[in-house]
Amino acid sequence: MRRRDLLDLLLLASVWGGSFLFMRLAVGEFGPVALIELRVGLAALFLLPAALWRGKLPIIARHWRAILVVGVFNAALPFLLYAYAAQSLGAGFLSVANAVTPVWGAVVGWLWLKDRLPWSRSLGLAIGLLGIVVLVWDKLDFQAGGTGPAVLAAVSAPIFYGIAANWTKRFLTGVDALSNATGSMLAASLVLLPLALATWPEAPISAGAWGATVLLAVVCTGAAYIIFFRLIANVGPTGAVSVTFLVPVFGVVWGAWFLDEAITASILVGAGIILVGTALALGLVGGKARAMAGQGR
Repeated sequence: MRRRDLLDLLLLASVWGGSFLFMRLAVGEFGPVALIELRVGLAALFLLPAALWRGKLPIIARHWRAILVVGVFNAALPFLLYAYAAQSLGAGFLSVANAVTPVWGAVVGWLWLKDRLPWSRSLGLAIGLLGIVVLVWDKLDFQAGGTGPAVLAAVSAPIFYGIAANWTKRFLTGVDALSNATGSMLAASLVLLPLALATWPEAPISAGAWGATVLLAVVCTGAAYIIFFRLIANVGPTGAVSVTFLVPVFGVVWGAWFLDEAITASILVGAGIILVGTALALGLVGGKARAMAGQGR
């Protein structure tokens, strides 16, 4: 991997790790729905000029039905679940929960597309799911004010990334990443708009929350896609998906640094188990490498 590609990989991991930090900073004032509407809407506006310049709108129009599904499953639903969870869970926890995305991609591919799973990848799936159990074990409190519902939202979000990845493989093979990204952000923003208008916060929003939201949309979503596309072009999908292993590191560090979040034993042990399972599930160790991950964070 060239030095520039390595820098892109580290930059992308730091940016996607920061997305959970910015959600934590903004969701209290905006609420989950309004925040995610702004995230996908502003990201779409950021990506749209590039799509126009490269003549991608006819491609988006031709595949709008399939892209609409990707917008719902790769952006609207998982982003909403993470935003809901961010109201009571730390950025570090959320970033570790997100690391299991490739595991769910492999599970969905096995169940839906009948993808063959060698024993090493099957073992990786089981290890990754065990890591989730370790991660959430001390947070499954469903009493009033408990974090149980937020935990379920956080660990469910990657399932939708897995569905979206396999949907893209099934129905959008050959459609370039910029068209997919721009179209899916536009679709997600249109789907969420009515609900966002109905739940828009009445109280004035602070400059800090607005700043975190703009950074979440433009840097962690729009610009991150551009970096991700460049990595895919330069090092291939398997090399690009290795960012999965770095995002939790940055997510935990940003949460501890900026929000004084505790780095607990369950987070460290759960993250370690999840990443080992993900490496096996992707075939990065013990077999032929294969990329399978949702793009959104």
